[in-house]
Amino acid sequence: MSKPIIAVTLGDPAGVGPEILVRALADPRVAEAVRCLVYGDARVVEKAVREAGLGLAIRAIHRGDEARYAPRSIEVIDFANADPAAFVPGQVQAHCGQAAWDYIEAAVQAALRGEVAAIDTAPINKEAIQAAGVPYIGHTEMLAALTGAHDPLTMFETLGLRVFFLSRHVSLRDSCALVTRARLLDYIARCHQAMDQLGLGGGELAVAGLNPHCGEHGLFGDEEVREVAPAVAEAQARGLRVAGPIGPDSVFHQAKTGRYAAVLSLYHDQGHIATKTLDFERTISLTLGLPFLRLSVDHGTAFDIAWQGTASPVGMIESLLVAARYAPAYRRTQQMIP
Repeated sequence: MSKPIIAVTLGDPAGVGPEILVRALADPRVAEAVRCLVYGDARVVEKAVREAGLGLAIRAIHRGDEARYAPRSIEVIDFANADPAAFVPGQVQAHCGQAAWDYIEAAVQAALRGEVAAIDTAPINKEAIQAAGVPYIGHTEMLAALTGAHDPLTMFETLGLRVFFLSRHVSLRDSCALVTRARLLDYIARCHQAMDQLGLGGGELAVAGLNPHCGEHGLFGDEEVREVAPAVAEAQARGLRVAGPIGPDSVFHQAKTGRYAAVLSLYHDQGHIATKTLDFERTISLTLGLPFLRLSVDHGTAFDIAWQGTASPVGMIESLLVAARYAPAYRRTQQMIP
């Protein structure tokens, strides 16, 4: 019973979350690596299992300590808040958004109490969340509010390529304005701390350039000269293992082949394109800087194919395997923080 317990939230019941979740839990690799505690509606899970023809047993429970984790069974902390007969698959519905929020809130509280080693979240729908009156636009904002964490870090992992992001959901113009020496110094330090928490200490972080060929010494863009290079130099002077700026057309390949432990991408699409082109389905999102590790598939509710039996579970399987790899080390480092 040394396998970590992972809280898995069902996501929006009208989306693909339930079907990819049950298919992932039926995978023997997942069963070997982790113990999963699903936060959701047991009726929805049961319907997903039945429609997938998986033959798994569903145990509806009320507390995590009631779980048995028997083979070929799924333990569900049952909220009974999303009757499958009362929602339409593939549509935005306020009560589905509310249900998704309920699962996340409860899983976070369990993680804060130390009952689970990590949280793995199935997709939610931002419109449904807003329709429910939940005052947060996405998972990261929810997790920050529920834990009091300031500006959590996002890291993507795809087949060994790890990418951090200096900025996320802002315009390209605004993301360029965020490339400052002070912000870079802060993020370089935090990325190193995150790598230590994941058990990747000692690896070198590469900082991507912003402009083509890193601006060619200011010929077409001077952000590298003014902001990036000075930040990297100061971080190195502080003893941090970091290199850069390195041309964004080559740095991701270099990290993939082992030259660097991770890359700090300077804006959203720069890193997203690199990871998703490498392997779209296996791109896993990790939220760091929280009191616990959070993982997720990097796709949405896919309402256009929800409950049609065609959604691929590959991303969910991969996210649970990544959770098994990183959750124990991350939890140990959090327990050492006074």
